[in-house]
Amino acid sequence: MSLLGMTTAVILIASSGTTSLGTTATADAARIAANGGFLLGNAHRCGIATDRVVKAGQLIRQLIEAAATDEKEQEEATEKFATFFLLTALPDQGDGKLVASCNTVTSEFQKFERHKIAGAAANPNSNRAIGNTPSPAFRLGDGE
Repeated sequence: MSLLGMTTAVILIASSGTTSLGTTATADAARIAANGGFLLGNAHRCGIATDRVVKAGQLIRQLIEAAATDEKEQEEATEKFATFFLLTALPDQGDGKLVASCNTVTSEFQKFERHKIAGAAANPNSNRAIGNTPSPAFRLGDGE
């Protein structure tokens, strides 16, 4: 199965709770949790600095809290985050097991770090990436 197939499976799992008219609030917290756990678990597996992963995890926790409608939904989403994180951070290494490309994971993680948060303009450090570790400069041929 390709990375596209695996990503599609993750999206389908995370999308339980959608309707024909769009997503429900319940699905939003669960989707944030699943996508965040998937990204951060793979980032950890690919060797991205722990302090960067922790900072991104704190942001994802805040996003889950904001999207959840109540404590129960928040707890369920947090559990989903932990499940996806563990499954991707420590994948089985048997034959045929799928793991995301570290080049893709690093690229997506850096995009997440650069993402601006609404209302962050009041924060003097808002133009910096999440975490204290700067993102490495891209070099043609990295990881190829």
